[in-house]
Amino acid sequence: MNDIAELKNFVVAHTRSQGLPPEHYDPLLDRIRHDGNGTPGSWVQEWSTDAARLADQGKLLDACVHYNMARFPFVDGSARQEALERCTDSFDRWRAAFPAVQRLDLELPKGRVRCWTTGLDAAEPKPLLVMTGGIVSVKEQWAPVLLQLGALGFAGVVTEMPGVGENTLPYQADSWRMFPALLDAVGGRADTSSTYALALSFSGHMALRAALHDERIRGVVGAGAPLHDFFTDTEWQRTVPRVTTDTLAHLTGTGSDEVYDLIRGWALSPEELSALRIPVAHVTSLRDEIIPPGDAALLRDRVRGVRLLAHDDVHGSPSSFAQTRLWTVLSVLRMRGGYPDQRRALTREFARLRYGAGAMA
Repeated sequence: MNDIAELKNFVVAHTRSQGLPPEHYDPLLDRIRHDGNGTPGSWVQEWSTDAARLADQGKLLDACVHYNMARFPFVDGSARQEALERCTDSFDRWRAAFPAVQRLDLELPKGRVRCWTTGLDAAEPKPLLVMTGGIVSVKEQWAPVLLQLGALGFAGVVTEMPGVGENTLPYQADSWRMFPALLDAVGGRADTSSTYALALSFSGHMALRAALHDERIRGVVGAGAPLHDFFTDTEWQRTVPRVTTDTLAHLTGTGSDEVYDLIRGWALSPEELSALRIPVAHVTSLRDEIIPPGDAALLRDRVRGVRLLAHDDVHGSPSSFAQTRLWTVLSVLRMRGGYPDQRRALTREFARLRYGAGAMA
């Protein structure tokens, strides 16, 4: 079973990223006493009970958020599996009111990649934004952003890391190949020669490696990505929260006491980072409990022209999510070029949040 105290601690970044205020989730977390398989007082049961109530009220996206939290951090039994299925079903029912959001299933030799998309059009292919979360976040957590991409001139694809949610690919050293496969699949309906990746946490590591091999990826924006030291620093690994280690073990199909030996060779070398010839932007949490500070330092020292945003916060920077969201979208637009009015508006709003009213970026 998961450590309930850890779950309550690390779920905060995900609740805030989906718009749940503390006055809503704090009482819910207080009701949770254990991590049984859907029994009363358990993590899954308490989140699912609120989710079902919201679904009955017709608040399908809110229900999706709560079912997502119920299956957090990964499916480890029948109760979390049911929560995942209800999460995806609630989102599917919600997006029925928005025809621009469509499903895409990609069948690959090692498994299926399921996505939510917008703007794919063979008659008028647009530059592509691919968005992925980390090892504990499903695509439904980020997919609502698809509704905003048309106004920014992008087609969009939101999907999951291997082994997360509905993605049945194994998480392996070559998992970065998922990105080129996805671009191949939508190449007739998007301008994949101008692809930008908004790849958060562990998927940022995958996206940067993919960019070394696929010139269609023209820029990568990430946050809290492991790059080198996370994979190689055995002393740091002993301090990584149990929920992260257990999730990595689950995704890689190995034991928690073996997973770091397995992934040690996955590190991006300093030379590989220096070889990147695309714009890179990255958000760093200065008190990150998961990603060692040396990884952000490598980006700064090795990647030419990298843009960095640092928050004095823990992993995911939950207290600064609004800033991070604006900055990451603005970073994609800077890489893409054009849309000066939208960029100016985002810059002003980011400066207001970062520095206070009346500030200039």
